[in-house]
Amino acid sequence: MALTSEKKDGILAQFRRGPADTGSPEVQVALLSERINGLGGHFTAHKSDHSSRRGLVKLVNQRRKLLDYLKSTQPQKYQELVERLGLRR
Repeated sequence: MALTSEKKDGILAQFRRGPADTGSPEVQVALLSERINGLGGHFTAHKSDHSSRRGLVKLVNQRRKLLDYLKSTQPQKYQELVERLGLRR
């Protein structure tokens, strides 16, 4: 399910670096994490929805790539982001 504008604005306000920031890796990872977490309920109701499951795998891979990039360039920000989002990595 797509994020509502209010929810997206709230995530942007929490994770952005500056007032006009919408594309930093921290923001992108936070938005992807919210979308990934939102799909959990969908898959409990629709167990055979393999098309959406493929999309979920793509989202998880994109988030992992962004986290790997952030870890290699700014390890401190990576650690803070993982703790704030509650990711296992």
